[in-house]
Amino acid sequence: MTPNIFTGDSARTFAEFEQDTLRVAMVLRAEGVGPGDRVLLKAGNSAAWLNAFFALMHVGASVVLVDQQEHARETARIVERTRARLCLYDDDAPMPAETRDAVYLYKLLVEASGLVPTEPALDFDAWCALPDGLIMWSSGSTGTPKGVVKNGGRFLENLRRNADHMGHGPGDVLLPLLPFAHQYGLSMVLIAWLAECSLIVAPHRRLDRSLLMGGQCGVTVVDATPATYRSMLNLARRQADVRAALGRVRMFCSGAAPLDPALSDAYVDDFGRPLLDSYGSTELGNIAFATTDNPVACGQVMKGLELTVQDDEGNVLAAGEMGELVVNTPDMMAGYLAEDGTLAPVAQGWYRTGDLGHLDEGGNVFVAGRKLAVHRMGYTLYPEIIERRAAAAGCTVKVIALPDDARGAELVFFVEDPTGRDVAEWRSRIKDALPSYEHPNRVVVIDSFPLNRNGKPDRRALEQRAAERATAELAASSG
Repeated sequence: MTPNIFTGDSARTFAEFEQDTLRVAMVLRAEGVGPGDRVLLKAGNSAAWLNAFFALMHVGASVVLVDQQEHARETARIVERTRARLCLYDDDAPMPAETRDAVYLYKLLVEASGLVPTEPALDFDAWCALPDGLIMWSSGSTGTPKGVVKNGGRFLENLRRNADHMGHGPGDVLLPLLPFAHQYGLSMVLIAWLAECSLIVAPHRRLDRSLLMGGQCGVTVVDATPATYRSMLNLARRQADVRAALGRVRMFCSGAAPLDPALSDAYVDDFGRPLLDSYGSTELGNIAFATTDNPVACGQVMKGLELTVQDDEGNVLAAGEMGELVVNTPDMMAGYLAEDGTLAPVAQGWYRTGDLGHLDEGGNVFVAGRKLAVHRMGYTLYPEIIERRAAAAGCTVKVIALPDDARGAELVFFVEDPTGRDVAEWRSRIKDALPSYEHPNRVVVIDSFPLNRNGKPDRRALEQRAAERATAELAASSG
């Protein structure tokens, strides 16, 4: 099967896409972009985004990826900090009014039309050699987002490992329901190119349309966050055409946020296939994946990488023991972006991730969550481990810890329940699943968790909501 790139209104072979991209590269060079120049790309998923990104790789530019929803003020800070030579944007990407050297993405395509490429094929060698070939931003779930600087060659090598591990190849049709400006979405875009898979550029914020489009294009692999999979399941149960559209899917792959085992079980019940979980980060790249042959937790670590579980003193723990995940990968970032725009290198080799988890006897990776300790009534607790225990009992929760002088911490449990069952029912189920020192002080039932731009539950928004509610209750009691 000839690989294609499918969009809402076009279907191009890779050969046609390559010629279009070479034309865009000619326009970029005319704009003064050369090897090593930093170019900011801030736009939604589209054919134009793909052409621009691959063209920037071809001319050897350092690509600064910014989420299309990022505020104009923060975008201005990124432009200044990265010393961006040029900014590319689209209608949905707010740019600072004072930004100079900003080019509308569609303008590139207009100017490229009719040009005759002077080069035979795309060449990424110069981009692969750059220490700062790619600058991405951590999600910032526990602080201000950091600029993660990655070498292009290492990034592509990580994705080759990924494709080999999962068995992506010609004949596959990939449907990433993810923003391309982040680690997970970009991984699937480049895997499609490296493994010669067809790629569907779907309107991922319109899930029903995306899934129907996937069915029309013969989708075989879906990649999405757990929140998207929950919405997909609800749609498929209500709409026969959506269910039919997923009939050829051989892998439902999940990442970017912890996966509720009950949701994976629901996919087995409805589609005969589990959700395949994964583990990775912007800093380290992709690390471990469950596969169709081994659908256990996050599966095995990819070839060429090492992972151990260690205690706080650096001792390696045995299978089944909970500790911090420590990874050794040749594909890790070069460093972080310093305030002056230079690269602040990080030591290569073993890297403490700040994530908690364990390995089973078979070497499968189980990720519990971030290593964020909460001290309460003499116990050291980890909210994300509590969430996993609650999930095993059928309770989809996020646990927020607030300061409490008497106990050390007050635990607020947000329960996601679109049916709106009573708080007392959820409190009872949660208490039955957890030891007394992990019981909630408050339970709040909401239709769905707020999500950040990566599709992860937005813990900051929940923290703010919990704090505001606590303040209001305190004012009411004192009044």
